[in-house]
Amino acid sequence: MTITPDNDNLPEEPLVFIIIGKAYEANGDDEGVEIHVMLRAPDDDTAVREALNALAEEGFLQADLDQIGTLTDIPDEEPHASAYQGALEGEVAIIRFS
Repeated sequence: MTITPDNDNLPEEPLVFIIIGKAYEANGDDEGVEIHVMLRAPDDDTAVREALNALAEEGFLQADLDQIGTLTDIPDEEPHASAYQGALEGEVAIIRFS
């Protein structure tokens, strides 16, 4: 008989992660672009992998990811509120800061 132990540390639904860092585009921009990436994932390793894949699809060659965390509440202000909604729908939202 197989018994699956209950673990209170595992969420029932995938978490919404926010990853903060700097990304560098293919055009040789040495300064880089400050970014926030918001997405839904089952764990932080998956979140980082999916964020890096999304950044590569957007033309970024390299990224320095500084912080990762989970969001417990819906953000009040844009563009994070829309990005959060997109993450709940399965999108990977990349917010760029100039």
